[in-house]
Amino acid sequence: MDRYIILRDENTALRRGQPFGVPGAAGEPFSRGMASTIPPDPVFETAEMHSAEARSLEHDPGVLHVARAMPTRLVMPVASATPGPGAGDGPTWGVARIGAADSPFDGAGVKVAVLDTGIDATHPAFRGVQLEQRDFSGDGDGDPNGHGTHCAGTIFGRDVEGTRIGVAPGVETALIGKVLGDDGSGSSEMLFDALKWASSNRVRVVSMSLGFDFPGFAERLVAEEGMPVILATSIALEAYRMNLRMFDRIMDLFRAQAAFDGGVIVVAASGNESARETNPDFEVSASVPAAAEGVISVGAVSEAGGVLSVAPFSNTNPVLSAPGVNVLSAATGGGLVALNGTSMACPHVAGAAALWWQALAGAGVPLTSRAVEARMLTSASRDGFVEGTDIADRGQGLVQTPSAALA
Repeated sequence: MDRYIILRDENTALRRGQPFGVPGAAGEPFSRGMASTIPPDPVFETAEMHSAEARSLEHDPGVLHVARAMPTRLVMPVASATPGPGAGDGPTWGVARIGAADSPFDGAGVKVAVLDTGIDATHPAFRGVQLEQRDFSGDGDGDPNGHGTHCAGTIFGRDVEGTRIGVAPGVETALIGKVLGDDGSGSSEMLFDALKWASSNRVRVVSMSLGFDFPGFAERLVAEEGMPVILATSIALEAYRMNLRMFDRIMDLFRAQAAFDGGVIVVAASGNESARETNPDFEVSASVPAAAEGVISVGAVSEAGGVLSVAPFSNTNPVLSAPGVNVLSAATGGGLVALNGTSMACPHVAGAAALWWQALAGAGVPLTSRAVEARMLTSASRDGFVEGTDIADRGQGLVQTPSAALA
């Protein structure tokens, strides 16, 4: 038997026994005036079962989706051929390039969630931030790995050693979901539970620099269960497909909630599997969860002489691009470290989303995740890229933060 994740349809349960015409009945699902009819948060169950049992559950009207649990991994940072920048006065190049250093907004009043390897809560970059930590990995709070600390620093880190590392240093509350263990691995079950936790706490931005480990899952089936490679690959591919659709269903629920509570922006790294430095045609498309419907996938760019280039490792088909090479941010144990990867680009966009939430709160427009996302996409800059940059590599362009015009 294998472990499966079940996404329940709580709306079906709410409708049972209600007469036609009562808010919540079929054909009249929700009413803005009835708090009890607000779409519920995702409800997950896990169970050990055979694949035939899982398939039969898909016909249950109270079940939205069933997916086989599969491993996840952080989007591993890429080694740099050049030394990273050191600490100094002023903002990092990424903070400056997306306009955050000049923006009158700092993310104050916006609650964010970082689903990663945890955080070094004692780092000076997080002084004054209310950090609510929850461990879904079983390895305990903290971040010996360092990946989550670096990403969190780029989103809301305070100045360190005279350097501004955070795009949104005014963020006062952050949920830190440790969905990857100290070795950088986890499971889709951990991730889905953390998304429910973030949703129930009404965060406005979720940042995820991780992916589903399709190759690792196939290798494990071969090594641990003795499966033929073809069979293991087929099973891993089916699990990958099921988890992608699970993410799509979750995003559907988030969009339904947005009409009532504003919703949430979900941002994910596109992945580092491309290898353009080896072969210009060696390009891999955005991986899950970045490829899920409604998720803002993020590709990585570098800068040289004021010109932007798509990083050779950055996966294609991102929604937006952001600085992802030689990104200086918080290191576990203190100090700063420069890392490369779409993992480093993703938190730039998450921080920008926090600034847009704050800006639109005072702009006299409906404050929803759809409005925030629309502003982020329409304001993205396509200037400054190397001539001939493929649209599929850069997406809508380089993310930009709100200007003084909205203050």
